[in-house]
Amino acid sequence: MSLQHELDRIIRQLHAESGTIHLMAEDGQLHLAASSGIPEIVLDRVRTVPIGKGMAGLAAERRKPVTICNIQTDTSGDVRPGAKLTGMEGAIAAPMLAPDGTLGGVLGVANRAPRTFTAEEEEALLAFGRQLLSATPP
Repeated sequence: MSLQHELDRIIRQLHAESGTIHLMAEDGQLHLAASSGIPEIVLDRVRTVPIGKGMAGLAAERRKPVTICNIQTDTSGDVRPGAKLTGMEGAIAAPMLAPDGTLGGVLGVANRAPRTFTAEEEEALLAFGRQLLSATPP
């Protein structure tokens, strides 16, 4: 299984325009494993993400999806300043959790327009994350 192929499939299924997969590493941080539609300047900033920082880090820390309707105007504090460089607005990041609750990574997608993700879309992203995790060798 190619993580890149799976990410591209998930982006299409959720009608998104970009996405990332970060996997949990032995150093206790999230490491970029696949991306699509993310500018290089942003990729440089998200290759390694600490738990609790930015949307991916917060999804990992909270063990639940973090969603933002518009990254460009967000004032929640959940979005890091560099995220605005993506040009994206609506975004969601969901933890990839093993059946025992172990964090394996974070899966995120985004759109260029404001978007509120539904509860069904949040559940779908969590399910995609579980599937990816079960198919990814440790």
